[in-house]
Amino acid sequence: MKVLSWENSDRLFWLGRYSERVYSTIKFFSNQFDSMIDSKNYEYGEFCKNQEIPNIYTSKEDFAERYCFSEEDPNSIYSNLMRAYDNAIMLREEIGSETLCYIQLAVYAMNKARQSEAPILALQRVTDNIVAFWGMVDDSVDESNVRSIIKLGKRIERIDNYARVKMNTEEIRREIKRLNIRITRTGLNYDAQKLLHLNWLVDADELDYKLIIEDIESLVLNGRQHLSMAAGL
Repeated sequence: MKVLSWENSDRLFWLGRYSERVYSTIKFFSNQFDSMIDSKNYEYGEFCKNQEIPNIYTSKEDFAERYCFSEEDPNSIYSNLMRAYDNAIMLREEIGSETLCYIQLAVYAMNKARQSEAPILALQRVTDNIVAFWGMVDDSVDESNVRSIIKLGKRIERIDNYARVKMNTEEIRREIKRLNIRITRTGLNYDAQKLLHLNWLVDADELDYKLIIEDIESLVLNGRQHLSMAAGL
């Protein structure tokens, strides 16, 4: 297992989270796009509320444009992709240039989608490149803890997003099972009681989505003050 600095462990974790955030948000947004454009009553404010982002948009058309592509909106898909890119650039040594290339291709695809007359179709290229990035992590990154930290960030973000859109129980339960396996392989500090509580929550007959979000967001103790590796950094 490679010894990682807390900075790079944190970057790997957020590379996983941001790449999944872009992927899942594009999927959710694409599924709603047609009904949003066709419906006079589409409530994008409810989407913002569920995502816990400020509703700064003036119309559904403004929402569709700025939420996807705005450089100024810190909550846009574009901004989250650039955060993934910034982390990936700093992790070139850990993940390798070929793996990094697919995040760079996702940024290129996003810029092309901004200019496209069919942006939803063009955004598919972004998700394709993110999937290819994850595949390269599996295929080309030799260090198991590097792979596991990226995948843990990805899994946590997915559970968070699934809870926000009130995904069905089986899907969330499946992701929690994967989380249980992945988290012990990272060497990161995490709250074992919250993990137990998450498993209890998804076994309930009716999911408490709010509690799932609260637990998953505070499960991993990452950051300058909280993140440490098994090697004792």
